[in-house]
Amino acid sequence: MNPKKHRSFLIILVVAIVGLIIHKIITHFIIPKEFEDNFIYSTPLLYGVFTVLSMVIIYLLMKVKETAPDSVGYGFLALTTLKMVMAYALLRPVIHIHLPKTPFEKLNFFAVFIYFLAIETYLSIRILNNKQ
Repeated sequence: MNPKKHRSFLIILVVAIVGLIIHKIITHFIIPKEFEDNFIYSTPLLYGVFTVLSMVIIYLLMKVKETAPDSVGYGFLALTTLKMVMAYALLRPVIHIHLPKTPFEKLNFFAVFIYFLAIETYLSIRILNNKQ
């Protein structure tokens, strides 16, 4: 086992845990407790889903790097587009509900999405810059 190959997964896991802790601390002061309790998707669930999706994307990008090193950028674009479609499918129930909590839930969802998009972008750049 090559520890360098698994380093990206460890980074995703650690950054996800740290992000969740910081997110929960910030939302504790911003979002009313009764709103957060009634979210369709809880914050830990969102972090879990996006952590798994990020790990899958990075794994697939590593495989693309091994087979077709010139296509990693295109692979990132395709996988990110697929992730956005999945995120929209998850967000659809939230979009169609018009309650006082809805803006907070949308903000919560997009904050997690953008956070993981930044992580994936950083790790993808590292994969692209890695000379073999």
